[in-house]
Amino acid sequence: MNLLVISYLTTAVFFSLLGSGLLFNLKWQQRSTALTAACLITAFWGLTNALGVHSLFFQFVSELLEILRDAMWLAFTWEVSSASGKSRPLEFITSGSRPRFFFAALILVAVYIHFSKPVPVSFPYLAYIFMHVVLAVTGMVSIEQLFRNAHPDSRWGIKFMSLGVGIIFSYDFYVYSDAMLFRHIDASLWIARGFVDAFAVPLILVSVIRNPQWKLRVRTSRQVVFHTMALFGSGAYLLVMAAAGYYIRIIGGTWGAVLQIAFFFGATVLLLIIFFSGGARSKLRVMLSKHFFSYKYDYREEWLRFTRTLLASKPNEQIYEAAIQAIAALVESTGGALWMEQEVGTGFVCLAHHNMAMPSLIVPSRDSMIRFLLRSKWVINIDEYRPDPEKYGDLIMPDWLLALDTAWLVVPLMLYEQVLGFIVLAAPRTEVQFNWEVSDLLKAAGHQLASHLAQKRANDALVVAKQFDSFNRMSAFVVHELKNLIMQLSLMVSNAEKHGNNPEFQADMLLTVENSVQKMNHLLQQFHTNSATGEQRKVVELYALLEEVIQEKAAYRPTPRLSGDRGITLVANREMLGRVIGHLIQNACEATQNEGKVDVRLKSMGEFVLIEVEDNGKGMDENFIREHLFRPFDSTKRSGMGIGAYECLTYAHESGGTLEVSSVPDRGSLFKLTLPLVKP
Repeated sequence: MNLLVISYLTTAVFFSLLGSGLLFNLKWQQRSTALTAACLITAFWGLTNALGVHSLFFQFVSELLEILRDAMWLAFTWEVSSASGKSRPLEFITSGSRPRFFFAALILVAVYIHFSKPVPVSFPYLAYIFMHVVLAVTGMVSIEQLFRNAHPDSRWGIKFMSLGVGIIFSYDFYVYSDAMLFRHIDASLWIARGFVDAFAVPLILVSVIRNPQWKLRVRTSRQVVFHTMALFGSGAYLLVMAAAGYYIRIIGGTWGAVLQIAFFFGATVLLLIIFFSGGARSKLRVMLSKHFFSYKYDYREEWLRFTRTLLASKPNEQIYEAAIQAIAALVESTGGALWMEQEVGTGFVCLAHHNMAMPSLIVPSRDSMIRFLLRSKWVINIDEYRPDPEKYGDLIMPDWLLALDTAWLVVPLMLYEQVLGFIVLAAPRTEVQFNWEVSDLLKAAGHQLASHLAQKRANDALVVAKQFDSFNRMSAFVVHELKNLIMQLSLMVSNAEKHGNNPEFQADMLLTVENSVQKMNHLLQQFHTNSATGEQRKVVELYALLEEVIQEKAAYRPTPRLSGDRGITLVANREMLGRVIGHLIQNACEATQNEGKVDVRLKSMGEFVLIEVEDNGKGMDENFIREHLFRPFDSTKRSGMGIGAYECLTYAHESGGTLEVSSVPDRGSLFKLTLPLVKP
């Protein structure tokens, strides 16, 4: 038996079994009418190819059935892709009565070509081959779209079907593209075609078993449609250019080969120019939005791109230019300018512009355009206003804006009921129809942008407020320190009446005055540098620092007693750390009677150091510790400010440590300051 007959009979048997199963099996009857028809027509096509070995009539029938076979496989893929009710990239072919006319035209072409192809290289024969290449490419694009747009959860049920149908169309493309190249169909490829198509049957059968009702979660991405249509158009363009180049070579005689190369080069350059043309891409997007989708915009993609553009700029750099670009990209505008009101009632100033020159003038807050935007919240189309101003009621556009030939739209930036600013957009790269959808999108983007810019302003104001807060906080600490110095000096003066003639007291008095002068000079330096720390961090030997602090508190009674490990060092602000420890020691002395005791202990705890200040004074209850101890400006002392304990807790947290307090009324308190041993 002829190998060609065996090959196509194999296809006929395999697809007839699958089609019969779909037709008569009760479990599979509801799968897909198009799939059943495609399988049965493919089976008849294989049979007529086998019979066409000895019959011209069956050859003609097989050619018609091949077109019908491709049509049914395309119909099946489009049926599956429309299962979710989404728009289809090839809707212009499948909608309404167009499929019948489309495939009827192909069949008529096939009939004409069949009776016009006695010469293998004739134009009708090449057109016949080209028609099958187009059908194969259309099938591959449909399968690619179906699988790409299917939800990941649905791909499990269609991947083998996509592979099987893809084999049919891919092999057809290989056979007929080879025929176009060599101007005849390769016999080996044609004979093997039946076996290759039969391989698709078990793959399709797996998907039939896996996927009930062919219900898929299909999502059509505008980006995928855009790139697919661009690729499809490029392929069609190259095919046409190849055919034109072929005939140039035939007609050109001895110069044919040279002219063909020059033509191919020019065609390729033209294609690259179209690819890199912003206007061409814009026109393609507009065309796809008009004809393939019910809404002009893919709002998810537009909003993601809008947000990415805004966030691409650094917080304090080029944010206004990014705002213009984000709004302009929504309508394919080439540029624009942003106007904002710096302070309420001061007028609107142009803060940035992109690809558009703007006059340096201030738009008054009571300008007619500003009042119109506040009242209507409309997007103003300047192209509409120029010929017919009455469309916008009592709006009087500024003369300087009407004088700008490139000005197209005025987009308000509304924040609640306030006009935060407005953006003037330049004309788009390609014609964009301004309608309600464009207006709503720009208004929504304007609201979002106004919130973004208002947040930037709030952040800027917060930075300034933090600077003032830092200065005020430093002032409070400085005043608190001055209060402590005054108390020390006052205590020294009061003791001078009793111990003024004592040489030891005189030495302590001089030392106290000297330390006070040094501290006051340091406080003045803090005000001068506007720094809460006053000096850089450096290596501090803790035991020596504690001795120094206790010496400064020598005027207080009882005198603190120091014990602990020597040689412990850490990197810290010596002045700040000394002041924090001084607060703890001074509070302990003030809470303890003269005959009481105040112990200061220093301990090493691995990566941390522990400073304990313990007294046996009057103590505190839990409610006072929880509600009042660390609250700033809350003090039980007559002359106190309530800053010392708050400063200690703040310093501990900022240093990565802790401050713990345990206290019992009338029995005393224990403060535990834990600090990390930061190495130099």
